[in-house]
Amino acid sequence: MAEINVNLCGIELDNPIIPASGTFGFGYEFAELYDINMLGTFSFKGTTREARFGNPTPRIAECTAGMINAVGLQNPGVEKVISEELPKMRQVFHKKVMANVSGFSLEEYAETCKMLDACEEIGWFEVNISCPNVHGGGMSFGTDPKAAAEVTRAVKAVTTKPVIIKLSPNVTDIVAIAKACEEAGADGISLINTLLGMRIDLRTRKPVIANKMGGFSGPAIFPVALRMVYQVAHAVNIPVIGMGGVTCAEDVIEMMLAGATAVEVGAANLVDPYVCRDIINDLPRVMEKYGITSLKDIIGGVR
Repeated sequence: MAEINVNLCGIELDNPIIPASGTFGFGYEFAELYDINMLGTFSFKGTTREARFGNPTPRIAECTAGMINAVGLQNPGVEKVISEELPKMRQVFHKKVMANVSGFSLEEYAETCKMLDACEEIGWFEVNISCPNVHGGGMSFGTDPKAAAEVTRAVKAVTTKPVIIKLSPNVTDIVAIAKACEEAGADGISLINTLLGMRIDLRTRKPVIANKMGGFSGPAIFPVALRMVYQVAHAVNIPVIGMGGVTCAEDVIEMMLAGATAVEVGAANLVDPYVCRDIINDLPRVMEKYGITSLKDIIGGVR
């Protein structure tokens, strides 16, 4: 019998599969398609203190082996997330959920997390210091070790639940930033967020999205994500969540061998809404194929 359960920051997951923030909403739309309680957990839509409309349209474009998005953290704001979204989510998802939080100042990160910390259904915070699609916040905190550490400390000071910092790949030394977050008290690291990308429409000679640049995700970025997960996982002593271009059970095994304790699936959800369900169902077959009896045993197995 294949053992696919893992432990993430002290909380046991039935399996390591986590739909990534921004690709799964608050879960209830996907619950109309299958029982989402089969998931390890999921990271809900990125939440900020105030409501955000997001960036102008067009803000999503397909490209070879992936997509570019510049949605811009569209969300109803933390108060409505607590009063409207979480009660609807609670009806269809009965496990601890991951709260993804973004901000434009230390105070905003802290205030948003403090409000969500009181919600019983939240098991972890995934603090996004890596969004490339907004101006004046997001990725600006994730490109400097000192700034990343300041956000980590600010959130840890007001929360009682594990804090996982989500890192940007759009940096020179992602290991230095991960280590700074660990030293500041982070309970885990998740990576990678999207790479900064751009496409131009040859007919109009203008960028295909209104924001000019956006986050590039999809299968094309998997080798970069795997490399960064490997580097960070072998440099810190806290759990790592790997993501970036994951589409199948084999990708999950690779991520875990590189050092990931759990694995997020992002853009693939937008291509196939059943992908996380199918990956979970396929894990025992792939484990048997490669002689794996327990996923916990292979975490960081490649040195």
